[in-house]
Amino acid sequence: MIFAIIIGAEIFGNFVTFAGLPDALSDLVDQLGLSPWMVMVVIVLIYMVLGCFLESLSMILLTVPVFFPLVSGMDFGLEILSSPEAVMIWFGIIVVVVTEISLITPPIGMNVFVLRSVMPDVPLRTIFRGVSWFWASDIVRLALIVAVPWLSLALYS
Repeated sequence: MIFAIIIGAEIFGNFVTFAGLPDALSDLVDQLGLSPWMVMVVIVLIYMVLGCFLESLSMILLTVPVFFPLVSGMDFGLEILSSPEAVMIWFGIIVVVVTEISLITPPIGMNVFVLRSVMPDVPLRTIFRGVSWFWASDIVRLALIVAVPWLSLALYS
């Protein structure tokens, strides 16, 4: 099943590239006049919403072919993000972190319902209340990784 998802995502990624969606998305961002940082915030919000409906592997395999060319072509104006390799690593870390956060995001966090199926005696409200502290701390961590890229790239440089 995992190979079927990977093969389907590879075909989808090739189709997206062939259809020119990354270029069209880049042109749209240019027309709207959005800053690279605002684009990154919008991408993070899209991942948060997608986490309510998709599991992490599918989400990453379906969205990275669309978002990566957009992000790699942007100038964030920071010395640490001057090389394309640093931008790739930074964006990859952000994608993984936001994907995992989105899977516990209320009200439809998929991992919360998995936890509920493992512990049927615990009310869903109690589970969401317990998860909310982790969710809040993960949001702070994500904000730090996005706002201060050298935190996630310290081992790279």
